[in-house]
Amino acid sequence: MKDREIPTINPTPADLERAEQDRTIEAGLKRIGRKILVMSGKGGVGKSTVAATTALFLASRGFRVGLLDVDLHGPSIPRLLGARGGLRMEEKGVVKPYLTEGGLQIMSIEMVLGENKDAAIIWRGPLKIGAIRQFISDIQWGDLDYLVVDSPPGTGDEPLTVAQTIPDAEALVVTTPQEISLADVRKSINFCRQVKLKILGLVENMAAMICPHCGESVALFGAGGGARMAKQMSVPLLAEIPTDPKVVELGDQGRLKELVDMTDNAVKQAYDSLVDSLVAAGPGGEGEAANRAR
Repeated sequence: MKDREIPTINPTPADLERAEQDRTIEAGLKRIGRKILVMSGKGGVGKSTVAATTALFLASRGFRVGLLDVDLHGPSIPRLLGARGGLRMEEKGVVKPYLTEGGLQIMSIEMVLGENKDAAIIWRGPLKIGAIRQFISDIQWGDLDYLVVDSPPGTGDEPLTVAQTIPDAEALVVTTPQEISLADVRKSINFCRQVKLKILGLVENMAAMICPHCGESVALFGAGGGARMAKQMSVPLLAEIPTDPKVVELGDQGRLKELVDMTDNAVKQAYDSLVDSLVAAGPGGEGEAANRAR
């Protein structure tokens, strides 16, 4: 009896298009040093502020930095940084991220919404996955030392797409001190371990509030929760960032960049320490990357 012939399955146009996009993504990612995914299991912990400020502080040290906002339903990166322009199209067929005065490159869905910045994005999973892949493949980021990725809360399509699309991404997990936040963040840490995403460490945001009148530190949301959870989950606690009403105001006004130049400010000091830790965790430390800076 003759062996049956196995029918040849020809790739569909969609298969070919995806394969081409995969090659484009791979080539683009090779030009980026480190990719840091800022995530949290819970909303309202200041994750976007942490992502934006971390990117600003890295750029202020001379690193080439990109900031990718994949929070498609609630993008806030452009507003935090006062980015009031769109993407750059300096030559035909080439789309580049928005460029701030400090040299930070930004990409967010808000930059392609036109005049209606308050339009709701009502997308299911496949559309969101496709958009995130396009942000990486179709946008020409160029040579970067760091790409900081701000994801929405939870462990759904967006962080999973980043983890699958950027295999060497590193996670920075943000929490606040209270238990209701810590419980959700434990899920984020377990998500990272399940998808083999390297965990850089934990950032406890809103660790305390700096009183605008007396300058004293007030633990509005409790104290020590981040340190206890970091020990319990065996991850480093990289920073405890206080809340300062002056810094909150800067973010609301799109002037977050001014924090970089503040002196004797506890929030600035916390971010300086955080960035020191992030840089030290990379290959070659600060010296090697700084030599490649613009």
